Amino acid sequence: MSEEFFDVVDAHDEVIGRAPRREVHARGLWHRAIHVLVFDAAGRVFLQKRSMQKDMAPGLWDSSCSGHVDSGEDYDHAAGRELGEELGVRLATPPTRWFRVEAQARTGWEFVWVYRLQHNGPFVLHPGEIETGEWLTTAELTQRMIARPRDYAPAFTLIWPLAAAKL
Repeated sequence: MSEEFFDVVDAHDEVIGRAPRREVHARGLWHRAIHVLVFDAAGRVFLQKRSMQKDMAPGLWDSSCSGHVDSGEDYDHAAGRELGEELGVRLATPPTRWFRVEAQARTGWEFVWVYRLQHNGPFVLHPGEIETGEWLTTAELTQRMIARPRDYAPAFTLIWPLAAAKL
């Protein structure tokens, strides 16, 4: 597998360089990521349980789809690419940008654009990325996160309350 490269960005999310994934994470460099929250027609959100093979937050529950923005790529393209790779969802146009989260420790020093998509599935889950997934009502998800916050990826514990407030 070839090494992944990410754009390194400054405090204004402007590209200032490029570095390999391992270096970006090891040095805590600011970089970019996307999260997509997929809702069905009934308003339930699909969550993924990250594969134990993942280097970050293995086995934890997370957004429907999430991933890094590759070097030279923009947020919208990354969102579409990740939906295809992780869930098998191919879109003609990117999902809808919903809100942005500033880079911080809880995001792994990633600037994050959160997208919203309505899709009823079915999904084709990538086994190297996702162990399993499930649909939850927003109330069920909020209650579970309050009861067991350590079961969720750190960035998702930041993103979900922001998303829930916008529903």
